[in-house]
Amino acid sequence: MPDYRIGRAAEAIGVRVETLRRWERDGKLTTVRTPGGQRMVPAAEVARLLAERRAARAQGGVSRRNAFPGVITKVTRDKVSSLVEIQAGPHRIVSLITREAADELGLKPGMEAVATVKATSVMVEVPR
Repeated sequence: MPDYRIGRAAEAIGVRVETLRRWERDGKLTTVRTPGGQRMVPAAEVARLLAERRAARAQGGVSRRNAFPGVITKVTRDKVSSLVEIQAGPHRIVSLITREAADELGLKPGMEAVATVKATSVMVEVPR
């Protein structure tokens, strides 16, 4: 089986190139270098990672760094969307989801829920 360029491997696995580089640094991924220094991911590694991710999804696994178990404290529904508040330890997490999703999940205060956070940017504010 052929090796993958790192960008193609990331695309096939469904992660960013930066994630593969971090996995390589952490020893979770083995790569090889071409004579020109280009990082290549062996096809066997791509297959292994895909299988691990598929198994984790089947078991409901997610990264623990971004999953916050808590209790729903408030659900505010309008015609199209719902605002869901979850108290996860000392943190109050607010999510805007579709009304349809909130109804399908039967969300209501007092229910246990897990807030899964995936953000591409974080804003920082300085106190006055």
